[in-house]
Amino acid sequence: MSKIALITGATAGIGEACARLFAQQNYNLILLARRADRLESLSKNLSSEFGIEVKTLVIDVRDKEAVKELEILPDDWKKVNVLVNNAGLSRGLDPINSGDTEDWDVMIDTNIKGLLYVTKIVSNWMIQNGPGHIINLGSIAGKETYLNGNVYCATKYAVDSLNKAMRIDLLPHKIKVTGIHPGAVETEFSEVRFKGDTERAKKVYDGFEPLHAQDIADAIWFAVSRPPHVNINDMIVMPTAQANTSHLLREV
Repeated sequence: MSKIALITGATAGIGEACARLFAQQNYNLILLARRADRLESLSKNLSSEFGIEVKTLVIDVRDKEAVKELEILPDDWKKVNVLVNNAGLSRGLDPINSGDTEDWDVMIDTNIKGLLYVTKIVSNWMIQNGPGHIINLGSIAGKETYLNGNVYCATKYAVDSLNKAMRIDLLPHKIKVTGIHPGAVETEFSEVRFKGDTERAKKVYDGFEPLHAQDIADAIWFAVSRPPHVNINDMIVMPTAQANTSHLLREV
């Protein structure tokens, strides 16, 4: 059987770009996402174009019991070589005193707890079936806190810490762990943050060329394609026009 990659948040942005890139590299795929129609369409397209096998599960990673549905997969599909913990989001951009606590819950439950639920199951598969590689999608927001980023930044700082913890805990099992931390990437991220306000979302990227989802998929593939004795622990990827969370060269 071909190698297997499991990707969360697979139907848009970086997750979709990763699914396509791993399919090009002849990986069979386990794709997790919340939107069933997109998941079915992506699965059919990738199977047809690349001749790979795809398993899909309509799962919100926040739902601990739903994530346990991974265990119903046949044993051959549990031989996952690469886990891409991509599912994540930001909601709102408000100071801490006026933040929406429901938004906080969604970010914490998705970005931290969802990542943990999936990783616990898949890391045990990797321990049982042989070495694997876990890719955790962080953010520059997990390296530098920015104005009104508060809870989102906190969740990504947690991901950064979990990268380091997983690297230590899984070392005896020869499981690689890599943190990928993008700067500004033009995906659905800002539309989700601003709850469908597309005009406000577009303004985030005014005056400079942001990263594209494919750029991050390429970085992930670089880490995954290193030889067995090489692990990329941590990678920060920024647009040329972005120095850090608050310094951007906008040419308008």
